[in-house]
Amino acid sequence: MAAAPISSMTTPPAPPALSEGSRIVNTFIAPSKTFTDLRRSSSWRVPWLLISIFSLISIYAMERQIGFEQVTKNSIAHSSKAEQFDKLPADQQAKQIQVITSFTRYFSWGIPLVNLIVFVIVAAVLMATFNLVLSAGVPYKTALAIVIYAGLPQVISAVLGIISMFSGVDPGGFNAQNPVATNPAYFMDPAGSKFAYTMASALDVFVIWSIILTGIGFACNSKVKRSTAIAVVAGCYFLYKLVGAAFASM
Repeated sequence: MAAAPISSMTTPPAPPALSEGSRIVNTFIAPSKTFTDLRRSSSWRVPWLLISIFSLISIYAMERQIGFEQVTKNSIAHSSKAEQFDKLPADQQAKQIQVITSFTRYFSWGIPLVNLIVFVIVAAVLMATFNLVLSAGVPYKTALAIVIYAGLPQVISAVLGIISMFSGVDPGGFNAQNPVATNPAYFMDPAGSKFAYTMASALDVFVIWSIILTGIGFACNSKVKRSTAIAVVAGCYFLYKLVGAAFASM
């Protein structure tokens, strides 16, 4: 009696689980490995902690090298209300600067929580977009992990900002919203066209990097093509910036 034929169809072995350190490194050099591993575990605390640490170091550098009061004065000078502020009596100007400086200080040191809130909202919006429009079927916890891992280029951006501040940047010309020349808006006058400035700031090297990583992340955790996923993320981001630019120009 002839032996039963052995099936040539074999289940491919599952890829080895990645450590948190390997995930972080691979986000920069082999992002597909990191985002595919999120199917196994969608933990996001380590990259969020890393982003938070470097964000706080950047805040420390800003407080030491620039000062929150100077940051406030620069922000007012670049705002659409600069002329109105200049017409106020000196005591009212000082009071407004004091109030805004206090808010800026507390808000800045709370940046880890602020970042987490932003990540939570962005993950919810993208999950809804991918699942409702493209039937991606990505769970929320996975979407949140994708967004946070894709935010790791912020660490490099923070490092560049820290180097810039400690290398002797002019405090009077410092822009806390755009401290490093990684987008065209850095070379523009913030007090000029608010619409053009906001849209130019959208073309940031590290933001675009994060957009690409986010698209790769959603593609690795669904059947959506990588190019389509990146286009969806980019579309959501630039729509957000377009609305923001429209309000800023009012």
